[in-house]
Amino acid sequence: MPDLANQLNTDSSIYKTLLESTKAIPWRIDWKTMQFTYIGPQIEPLLGWTPDSWKTVDDWATRMHPEDRDYVVNFCVSQSQAGADHEADYRALTVDGNYVWIRDVVHVVRNGDEVEALIGFMFDISERKKTEEKLLALQKELEELSFKDGLTGVANRRMFDSIIEVEWSNAQRNHQPLSVVLLDIDYFKQYNDHYGHLGGDDCLKRVAQVLSRAATRSRDFVARFGGEEFVLVLPETDRAAALTVAERCRQLVLEQQIEHQQSQIGPHLTVSLGVGTLIPTAHSQPSAFIAEVDKLLYKAKQNGRNRSEQSALSE
Repeated sequence: MPDLANQLNTDSSIYKTLLESTKAIPWRIDWKTMQFTYIGPQIEPLLGWTPDSWKTVDDWATRMHPEDRDYVVNFCVSQSQAGADHEADYRALTVDGNYVWIRDVVHVVRNGDEVEALIGFMFDISERKKTEEKLLALQKELEELSFKDGLTGVANRRMFDSIIEVEWSNAQRNHQPLSVVLLDIDYFKQYNDHYGHLGGDDCLKRVAQVLSRAATRSRDFVARFGGEEFVLVLPETDRAAALTVAERCRQLVLEQQIEHQQSQIGPHLTVSLGVGTLIPTAHSQPSAFIAEVDKLLYKAKQNGRNRSEQSALSE
């Protein structure tokens, strides 16, 4: 018997040494008393709290970020009561007031139908969380770039297609007017031929900046429609207000006094605009509306350019 006892003590010592030599932090909670019966010494280098300061589950809960506490505690309690092993990620408070991301991996020890204890490991997942946050930020940046025109910095055609669908539905549901302005730079091919493609690119950037200033409300939207064409989506904007915005765009471009020696209108860059307004119905379609506004833009160019053409489009 003494040999067996010695062997068991030796085995227990080996297991304890192995547990305490890993980066994972082992722990055990007695379910009946809700007290820690063991927590590894690795907890102190990580969080600064000594092992003997972990008395009860209250110490675990209060040393958790307030934003994480309710969800994590309720989740762990419900899973433990159900006898289900589980994992939980949360920010653990350090002794100096900072936080470290922890993942608790929990095994529920049962005695028949009763929960006897919880045993588990705490893992420091701070670096993993930093990597995840960087990946999420990168993903958000890529998503933003995918909806942004690479040259001008305003939204692209893909974003316009999404926005017009949303605003169309809103206008239809609320029975509100929706206006769209299509804008084209006059004699842009001649501009490109004379000033070169770099000059043309700079011109497009300046026009985009001007249009962004013209659309002043939070839901007003500006995008590059394609080539030298731009589009403005103006929710809850009636016919008169839409024409006012269009004329403001035209005047702001003129005020830039962008030289255009090849224009047949004057010495400076000008734009032509088509302006459409309607209250969408169940039978109207965004594509048909945009096509009608495009015809108005063509009409503005046919009628001498550097002007706006408008028609009250109602379905």
